[in-house]
Amino acid sequence: MADLTTAADRRAARTRWLLLAPALVILVFAASGPLLITLVYSFLTPGDYGGVEWQFSWSAWFNVFMERDIFEDTLGFSDAHLSIFWRSVKLSLMTTVLCLFFGFPTAYFIATRPKKQRDLWMLLIIIPFWTNLLIRTFAVVELIRNEGTVNTVLIALGIVDEPIQMLFTEFSILVGMVYVYLPLMVLPLYASMERLDFSLVEAGYDLYASRFQVLRRVILPLVKPGVIAGSILVFVPSLGAYVTPRVMGGGNQLMIGNLIELQFGQGRNWPLGAALSITLLAIVMVALMAYVRTAGDEDPRHG
Repeated sequence: MADLTTAADRRAARTRWLLLAPALVILVFAASGPLLITLVYSFLTPGDYGGVEWQFSWSAWFNVFMERDIFEDTLGFSDAHLSIFWRSVKLSLMTTVLCLFFGFPTAYFIATRPKKQRDLWMLLIIIPFWTNLLIRTFAVVELIRNEGTVNTVLIALGIVDEPIQMLFTEFSILVGMVYVYLPLMVLPLYASMERLDFSLVEAGYDLYASRFQVLRRVILPLVKPGVIAGSILVFVPSLGAYVTPRVMGGGNQLMIGNLIELQFGQGRNWPLGAALSITLLAIVMVALMAYVRTAGDEDPRHG
């Protein structure tokens, strides 16, 4: 009987592997393959008119963070690259925090509505995904440009005498990314809150806990998986964002994605673009591991 059970388990395992085979093949060739090519390109020599020459070189990785003065032949940090990396990480973290700040009460509001109304509210959250990202970004541009809606209203109310320069700044990029990625925060938060047993919230109030104590010691520990998932879904794409910083920053406020595109395009330095791409991937992996480990090590205490 044991032999029959073992044989059945083996057949079931083989069946599962066969079912997984198409997805594994796609992952290997569509994800791991291009990543491997990018890694190889980062150790090659740039071609004269783009592309690469098949000669091993460390110059691309050296130029990610360092640069050599063309006049004095001295080494120093690449201030331009470091400032772009810092701007990208800073704006991505700020986008994640603001999306959490606005997305948490939004998800809580929807989760506490009557069941028949939740679908309508979620539809309103999902509707922006029906529109192209570029169109949504230009919509924000129309709001905050010098002759846009915001400045027109402020001048009409007499709050300011002349338009406030908001476009082509880090502020405009932050506004654009929060608008674009906010639904990605609301959806996982709502999925966690929808399963939340609100009788625990009522029990917290019955034990004379304040609203803040109920939020911190009851609600947040229970919806922490949604917070982690939403933060990851917002942080990862915002760190490598290209369209929003390009349109809202006007080429003056580059982020990592714009710098990578610049190397593969006008810069014609494919190895450096490949090295920057791998560096971006490493930053994302380190940030995610640190965030998940920090969130997982917290000791959730219920009120």
